[in-house]
Formats: sequence, C-alpha cells, structure tokens
Amino acid sequence: MTGAPAPSRRPAGGLFVTFEGVEGCGKSTHLRRLAGTLRAAGYDIVETREPGGTELGRALRALLLAPSSAPPTPLAELLLYCADRAQHVASVIRPALAAGQVVLCDRFSDSTISYQGYGRGLDLDLVRTLDARARDGLEPSLTVLLECPVADGLARARGRTGETDRFERETLAFHEAVRRGFQALAAGAPARYRMVDSSRPTELVARDVAAAVRAALAAREAEA
Repeated sequence: MTGAPAPSRRPAGGLFVTFEGVEGCGKSTHLRRLAGTLRAAGYDIVETREPGGTELGRALRALLLAPSSAPPTPLAELLLYCADRAQHVASVIRPALAAGQVVLCDRFSDSTISYQGYGRGLDLDLVRTLDARARDGLEPSLTVLLECPVADGLARARGRTGETDRFERETLAFHEAVRRGFQALAAGAPARYRMVDSSRPTELVARDVAAAVRAALAAREAEA
C-alpha cells in the first residue's frame, strides 16, 4: 500500500555501530543522517552517545566537557569515562542489542584509548584494562572512523555557535596525538573499522557511511 511504513527489520542479536574521530569530523551529523536512512528502510534504531547516553552519563558529561579552572586529572578523567560506559552498556546498549535493535553510538571505547591514552599520555595498558572492565566484553560490530585533518576539524568545532568545550580548547598537538591513536586502532583492527574521508562534501561522506553500515547489516542478516 502506498505510503505504508516499512516493516521493522531486526538483525539477529542486533548490530552495534560506533562513530569515532577527532573533534569536528562530523560524527554526530552522519550518525543522525544514517539513523534516518535506516529507519526509512525499516530498521529499529537506537541513537546514543558517550558520555551522556544515560541519566548518570548526562551528569558526567557536564563534568567532563565543561571548561574549568580546576579540570579533572587525567586518571580521574579516565575513571569518569569508564563509569559512564559501565552504566551505558548495562542500561542502554546491551538491552537494545538483545531486543534486535541497531545501536548507533557517538563515541565508545576507541575514543577513551585515543584521548586518555594517546592524548593524555596515560599508560595504554591501564586504559585498556579499565575500559575492558567498563564495557564488560562488549565489542562494536563496526566502527566508522571519520577522518579529516585535525586543524580542519577544530576549525569546524570552534566555529559552531555556543561556548567551546574543554576538549575543543586543547592544543593542536593534543588532537594530533588523538588522531594518531585512532589511526593506530584502525590499523590494528581492519575488519572492524571503516575509514571514511569526512573532508569531502557531506553527501559523499553520507553515501560511504551508509554503504559500510548496510554491508554490516547484510552480513549480520545472512548469519540469521
């Protein structure tokens, strides 16, 4: 019937897709666009983010991102992100996946490793250990890494209306280290990562993001 909604399509066991990248790379924009595209195709979508995907997470987000004259130490920062993740995984992500939904998450563990490990210089083994405990064995099915030059991304982020957050105020050198972290993670897990050049026109980026996620959905549905 013309105009009838598409039937709900739920891949067996759900699909967990994370969006990663430096500040201003377009994660939030492309996550929202993809969510709309997949909903139109009949998929049951959960959009979420870290930090901030739960009530506790929203309180932690305010603490973590607000500019401050007395910011948390790198270790305290790491522990706050892990607290957010533990709550988020248990109360939002795992239940959605168990219900067969597609979860699209703006940042996850790879951001913690890249920002607190590579950016802040914390011991990578410590960061990985605490993150692994927080996510309790959960791994993304697919990670979309939106790649753009750090200076370009920062210009976008700092050019938005409103006050810049604490990370957007960090130095270029800090963000270059974060980008190296993402690139190292992608090189170490090529089967999970899809790198997309987000310095191109929005429509081209959206096309490539959708293609990557549709391929992951097709593979998951073939397993069912």
